[in-house]
Amino acid sequence: MHKTIGILGGMSPESTVAYYEHITRTYTERFGDYGYPQIIIYSVSFQPYVDWPRSGRWDLVADGLSQAARSLELAGANVILIATNTMHIVFDQVAASVDVPMLSLLDAVGDAIQERGMETVGLLGTLFTMEQPFYREALAEKGIRVIVPSADDRRRVNDVIYQELVAGDIHDESRQAYVGIIQRLARRGAKGVILGCTEIPLLVTEQDAGMPLFDTTAIHAEAALQYAVGG
Repeated sequence: MHKTIGILGGMSPESTVAYYEHITRTYTERFGDYGYPQIIIYSVSFQPYVDWPRSGRWDLVADGLSQAARSLELAGANVILIATNTMHIVFDQVAASVDVPMLSLLDAVGDAIQERGMETVGLLGTLFTMEQPFYREALAEKGIRVIVPSADDRRRVNDVIYQELVAGDIHDESRQAYVGIIQRLARRGAKGVILGCTEIPLLVTEQDAGMPLFDTTAIHAEAALQYAVGG
């Protein structure tokens, strides 16, 4: 029997759906049947997880996600993942609140970058993801240097995420803006760029960018699938 995957989702619904689809569809493509792992989704109400970080209340974020993680554990999850980049700021606190393993998105992304042999990458995400040290510190432990866009570009990236992508709104103008930001990161030495918000892959692809992109949703969901099937 496969392990049961617990997904802490709803941050936003768009990325939660992408996790579910990757796990189920990739399993069927790979194994030729519909025996994919059981998945339990705890979809939080997103608004507090927008408001609490803005007011610096990461303690409330940690408490809320810890309660949700414990609910997943009680429901039968054998492994849990937080289906968003930014909330990995409190990953350690949430992981400490449960007895089942949690899979870190940062570890999975770092491993994927190492497999490509890259030492310098760019990072796109929310302001918290780009400006807080948790991403840079986690990847530095793997020998990877992370660079972020300029202040103006960071604001543009963040605005598109919260004003468009979390609602499923995709605009060509925003895609071109992101491509320009990626190109500027490349000129500063980035050999690839982390799409460090689970909604960004909805907007921009490697074909758009013309350089390697690390789709954190696909990477993290793949890690969960491999763990659940024992591969």
